[in-house]
Amino acid sequence: MMELKGKKVLVVGLGKSGLAAALFLRRRGAQVTVSDVRSAEALAKDIPALLDEGIMVETGGHGLLTFRRQDLIVVSPGVPLNTPELAQVKSFGLPVIGELELAGRFLKGKTVAITGSNGKTTTTALVGEILEKAGVPTLVGGNIGVPVVALIEQSTDETWSVLEVSSFQLESTEQFHPRIAVILNITPDHLDRHGSFENYALAKERIFAAQDEHDWVVLNADNARAAQAASRSRAQVYFFSVEHSVERGAWVEEGFLVYRAGKDEPVEKVMPLHNVPLKGAHNVENVLAAMCAARLAGVSAEQIRAAVEAFQAVEHRLEYVATINGVEFYNDSKATNVDATAKAVASFSSGIHLILGGKDKNSDYTQLAQLLRARVRAVYTIGSAAAKIESELRGVVPILSCETLDKAVNAAGSDARPGEVVLLAPACSSFDQFENYEHRGRVFKELVSERRGWKVWQRG
Repeated sequence: MMELKGKKVLVVGLGKSGLAAALFLRRRGAQVTVSDVRSAEALAKDIPALLDEGIMVETGGHGLLTFRRQDLIVVSPGVPLNTPELAQVKSFGLPVIGELELAGRFLKGKTVAITGSNGKTTTTALVGEILEKAGVPTLVGGNIGVPVVALIEQSTDETWSVLEVSSFQLESTEQFHPRIAVILNITPDHLDRHGSFENYALAKERIFAAQDEHDWVVLNADNARAAQAASRSRAQVYFFSVEHSVERGAWVEEGFLVYRAGKDEPVEKVMPLHNVPLKGAHNVENVLAAMCAARLAGVSAEQIRAAVEAFQAVEHRLEYVATINGVEFYNDSKATNVDATAKAVASFSSGIHLILGGKDKNSDYTQLAQLLRARVRAVYTIGSAAAKIESELRGVVPILSCETLDKAVNAAGSDARPGEVVLLAPACSSFDQFENYEHRGRVFKELVSERRGWKVWQRG
């Protein structure tokens, strides 16, 4: 465990995790400074709490001298590691770590860490619920909402911490050591940050970099890039698959979700496939991954079945909102990349009115063309990515440029007929018009609720 008392520590980026890290460091006796490129006005709600704790705050940009006068630098996930100031201090040999790495050095008990391009939040919530209902002392956090550093004080030697971890968090890890690491899938995402798909995939693989033969890694056998990671892991590898059986892990067989601990072990029937309460084939993968992690953590098949059957969909993840005049509205605001949107669209057979757009992440929207042609009636574009989406999908399906979410909901709701679906699955981040994907999803649900009183669909 690292010594913090009296150390000069700089926290770069005052997001949710940056704030939690700064307060944790100060309470452990460090001399803490926070630096953020945003203005003092933009950070007004957080600055008083920091000053009250004796934390210095630098706003409106990063001063190089501020960076060089430190013993340790802690970087928030939203801050790229290649910023000029960070690159320079790293060249001087100053240690630079992320909030996840910091928290991992103090967190007690065992950890299940879950990453992937899609499905992280649902799977993390599900694993947490399975363990909790089985009577295991459980904490849930990370990218799912509660910063990992905020879990430290509650953790004990008996605790299992179930963490959703992103590529942004993983790229700044060194010693982060989960007992169970899960990679759900690896598909193109965040290419604007990582530069290439391979860099992004390697960031994901850092989840098992510190594991050894006493640990477990759970991989998707049906996702080529995730499955490739097996050859680079020192941990015991377990797979999950919806397409075929695996030597050890979880799969679908004759209408059941099953699990096997090893080649010579018996196959356990955990639950009928039709009892999975979550919509979409991709959620079967998430349940298989959660099953595998929970069995490795010591939970019985019976306890897993009971918890899965009672599980409710995570907010903003293919979340049913309402049926109005026979039209169903679904909120999948967390579909922030092309693959997530494809999985959302594939969950419905036809008649989809799809809302796309937001902030582009250097994505290729042409990958959606075949699916859209088969299942989508019309696309409604919003945000700064709209022009790119329209150019790449022109001629595939009718496209209406709506600019804002309220106009898109209004147009899609007016065009849709009974039996059809209005789906928010944007394939983009939310940061051009919203604070985050949760904010975007809440606004969508509010806009849908405003339509409840309408008797006749009308454009306007």
